[in-house]
Amino acid sequence: MADFEKLEPDSTVYRTLLESTKAIPWKIDWDSKQFAYIGPQIEALLGWAPASWQTVGDWASRMHPQDREWVLNFCVAQSQAGVDHEADYRALTRDGHYVWIRDVVHVVRRADGSVDSLIGFMFDISERKQTEQKLASLQKELEELSFRDGLTGVANRRRFDALMELEWSNARRNRQPLSLLMIDIDYFKQYNDCYGHLEGDACLKRVAWLLASAATRARDLLARFGGEEFVLLLPETDESASLKLAARCRDLILAEQIPHAQSAVGPVLTISVGAATCIPAHADELRGFLDGVDKRLYRAKQQGRDCIVAAS
Repeated sequence: MADFEKLEPDSTVYRTLLESTKAIPWKIDWDSKQFAYIGPQIEALLGWAPASWQTVGDWASRMHPQDREWVLNFCVAQSQAGVDHEADYRALTRDGHYVWIRDVVHVVRRADGSVDSLIGFMFDISERKQTEQKLASLQKELEELSFRDGLTGVANRRRFDALMELEWSNARRNRQPLSLLMIDIDYFKQYNDCYGHLEGDACLKRVAWLLASAATRARDLLARFGGEEFVLLLPETDESASLKLAARCRDLILAEQIPHAQSAVGPVLTISVGAATCIPAHADELRGFLDGVDKRLYRAKQQGRDCIVAAS
């Protein structure tokens, strides 16, 4: 560590300047891979005394196992190429915790171009990393909210449109069946007129929860399509299975016995369902498939509601 004087001619002045900063200066001799110097600030940050930093091996062993390989490979490659560089990694403290470090490295070369030594600074960037992680978490939350219906909590139209296109492409590529249920709450305008919009909102939430409970697979998607309409996207689901699920949705709503005094169907809330299944061919268009499901829902309404229409 006494070789610090080789860094600059006026060692006392530069030592004072370097050791008064929060950045931790260090120097490594390239040929021996030994530390020529490391600032005393390292002990305050990580708990390891400066005298314990003897070789590059000490530096590597105090690095998080998940960071060690790529940091070592990166830093060695950059140093051998004579390129100044920096790396972020987690450093082990003496009490067993980890601190985020940014190492900024300058490569010192001899007159013949060979590497003489590495000089650098370690910076504690834990607070910055925590902020970045919080921002990333917030960004993820905002993205999730942008795909969620604000009232019912299920996926919204935007989310459905994106996944519908994806599953359509997957079904066409893999020659797998894709099913879709389009669901409408019968006489919902009359429900709102009778019970008020607050009760109408509560009804939509209740129906959404019931429909979501019917679809149990991770890839099945329930989304609010708009107003009182919902859609159930069912990848790799044949017609028979989709119709069983449609019947389950209808039965769940009926079993809930939600009063609807203004329904022309009966005294409780009911739903109408349009259903379709397709193994998309290359020439098939998604828009045509969606239009077909919408027409089947319209036919269910024409036929008196509280029913499922699957045939064209």
